[in-house]
Amino acid sequence: MAERARDGTAYALSGPEGGPLVVLIHGLGLAYETWDAFIPALARRYRVLTYHLLGHGDSRPPPRQPTLSLFSEQLLNLLDELGVAQAAIVGFSLGGMINRRFAIDHPDRVAALAILNSPHERSADAQRLVELRVRDTAGGGPAATLQASLERWFTPAFRKAHPETIERVGRRILANDPETYTYCRMVLASGVTQLIRPDPPIGVPALVMTCEHDSGSTPAMTRAIAAEIEGAEALVIPHLQHCGLIEEPQLFIEPLQGFLARALP
Repeated sequence: MAERARDGTAYALSGPEGGPLVVLIHGLGLAYETWDAFIPALARRYRVLTYHLLGHGDSRPPPRQPTLSLFSEQLLNLLDELGVAQAAIVGFSLGGMINRRFAIDHPDRVAALAILNSPHERSADAQRLVELRVRDTAGGGPAATLQASLERWFTPAFRKAHPETIERVGRRILANDPETYTYCRMVLASGVTQLIRPDPPIGVPALVMTCEHDSGSTPAMTRAIAAEIEGAEALVIPHLQHCGLIEEPQLFIEPLQGFLARALP
C-alpha cells in the first residue's frame, strides 16, 4: 500500500485522476491482493481505491471491537480525507456486508453497489455452523479453520493446479492477529441481521453476484439481497466456490465493468 490515512488505514489509488471513483473492499482475513486482476481492468476508466480494513494487512489495529458500523466509519473517514463526495463501492464477502452497511448509513455517498459472494439471511442450521467457526477460531486462531476455509473457497481442481495461490492466501490468513480475526469472524456471523430488509431500503443501482457452489453466500442469498434493492441485478457464476473472483476473475470483471458503465455517468 502506497499511502496511509490519518486513522492508520493503508490505501492505494490507481487510474485517471478525476474519473469516477470505484472502491474495492476485500473480505475477512484477506487484503488488497484480492483485487490484483481487477485493478488494471477498472483503472483504464475509473479512479480505483483499494484499502486494508482495520486490523488487516498494513492498516492499524481497530480502535475498538470490530463491527460493521466501525468498518462503515472507516470508509467514511477515508472518503472524507480524500475529498470524495460519492463512489461506487464493490465489496467481496465481509466487504459486501460493509458496503451495504455504508449504503444504509450514508446513502448520499454511494453511486452504486456491487455485492460479491456476500452472505445474507441464514437458516438456523447455517447460522449455527458459522457460530461454530467463530468458536473454533477463538480457541485456535486463524489456523484452526484455515484448511476447511480453503476447501470451501476454491474448487478441488484449482487447489491442485495452483498450489502457489492457495499457499499465498493461506499465509495471508495466518498473518492475522488472532483476536482481531475472531472478532471479524463474529461480524461475519452476526452482522447480516442488520442488513436484512433495511428500512428505508437501499436505493442505488446494484449488482449482486455469487458462485453456484458458494456454501456461505449461496445463490438463494444473492437473489434475496437483489430482491431487497429495487432494480438490482443478480448473477450466479456456474461451478465456482466462494473465491471465484480469485480463481476466475474475468468472469467477475466483465459483468462488473458492464454494470459500472450503466450505473456511473
